[in-house]
Amino acid sequence: MGIEELSEEAKVAYQAFVDMSKSKEAYFSYLQDIDTKYKDGGGPSIAENLQLEKLLNKHDKNVLAFNTAMTAVEDIDSRNALIKLLG
Repeated sequence: MGIEELSEEAKVAYQAFVDMSKSKEAYFSYLQDIDTKYKDGGGPSIAENLQLEKLLNKHDKNVLAFNTAMTAVEDIDSRNALIKLLG
């Protein structure tokens, strides 16, 4: 089953998963960049810490949106198809 065959609720949950995955990657990528930048000493600037906080907040919101969207997928067949696509 492809994405186009999912129920509307499952499509919303799928998109929320994609958004959540992207925000996770953005956060960890920036965190890794900072870690690499300061591996020989020093620490992140206020601006860098604020950017990390901003990325983490966005990811937290995306996690909440995904959990909410998954709860809305009540049909067991739709849920199973979605989980298979996410796996």
